[in-house]
Amino acid sequence: MTDHRTPGVDERSLLGDMIRIRVFEERCAELYGESKIRGFLHLYIGEEAVATGVISCLDERDAVLATYREHGHALLRGVSANSIMSEMFGKSTGCSGGRGGSMHLFDAPTRFFGGNAIVGGHLPLAVGLGLADQMLGRSGAVTVCFFGEGAMAEGEFHEAVNLAALWNVPVLFCCENNRYAMGTSLASSESQVDLALKAASYAIPAWSVDGMDVTEVQRAASKALAAIRAGGGPMFIEFQTYRFRPHSMFDPDLYRDAAEVERWKQRDPITTFAGRLIDAGVITETDLEALWADARAETEAAVEAAEAGPLESVDTLLEHVTLEPSDSDPGTDEPSPETVTDDERVSDDDDDEVWP
Repeated sequence: MTDHRTPGVDERSLLGDMIRIRVFEERCAELYGESKIRGFLHLYIGEEAVATGVISCLDERDAVLATYREHGHALLRGVSANSIMSEMFGKSTGCSGGRGGSMHLFDAPTRFFGGNAIVGGHLPLAVGLGLADQMLGRSGAVTVCFFGEGAMAEGEFHEAVNLAALWNVPVLFCCENNRYAMGTSLASSESQVDLALKAASYAIPAWSVDGMDVTEVQRAASKALAAIRAGGGPMFIEFQTYRFRPHSMFDPDLYRDAAEVERWKQRDPITTFAGRLIDAGVITETDLEALWADARAETEAAVEAAEAGPLESVDTLLEHVTLEPSDSDPGTDEPSPETVTDDERVSDDDDDEVWP
């Protein structure tokens, strides 16, 4: 039997973090049914090993971007459960002030930059963040970008990976391949289903791992991050995973067979990993029950905080819509185009351009 254990890894914490995500997501599904969470809701149930394994390898220098299925990523990055749940409720105490909701979680202090609703739209942002770190001399900082396999059919993927490769930008591209881009299977949308091969065409290291095994995920992420921090440039990992729930709470899930879902549930990353740890004597059944209890307590405290939090005041409706002038802005002393008189307009005699 293959030994999946890695020396020096806090396996109990890995298991506990996956459970935290699972409990939080299941509670969100219940709250959505109660109409306490509105709008769109995309759950991460079944895919917990990917965010857990990768984010466990990061430090405070690093930046994280994710898709609209990002609640678990935000939670493990250090955004509080209270802040996330309050955002889901549309409360002003949420991490985005109640304006973003489920798909737009954001927290600058933890360098968690979304929560992005446009498929593939955040990949160029990830390259920009990595480029900023590079230009500002933030040694060893890596931007980690999570996206689904559906994003690889978008132009932004190709533009972002190509530019990152050309400029040696420190980005780890993490493809969470859950087999279905909304309701479209990978084979129905991609002529080349070997996603690592596709990424490797941009001359970057790229490989695939079992995204249902948290230790495999962590090993792959640790290897990639070490190489990127050492100046190895961008890298790509395909995490082969599966979502147990439909694409969103609106999805009738008619495009896949129920038996297929049940087969993947046999590989549940939480139950399989917990079983291995119990068999190895790392934890006991009592320890496992305690992890579930701790996660439930955290989530219920978050629900209470969200229910008690205030809605955004109408008085703040126009905040963050336009940029307010700042006294420290070096351009504030310059006259705006509206204040420049005709007499003050200067043109070059040799220039054919006519002032309006």
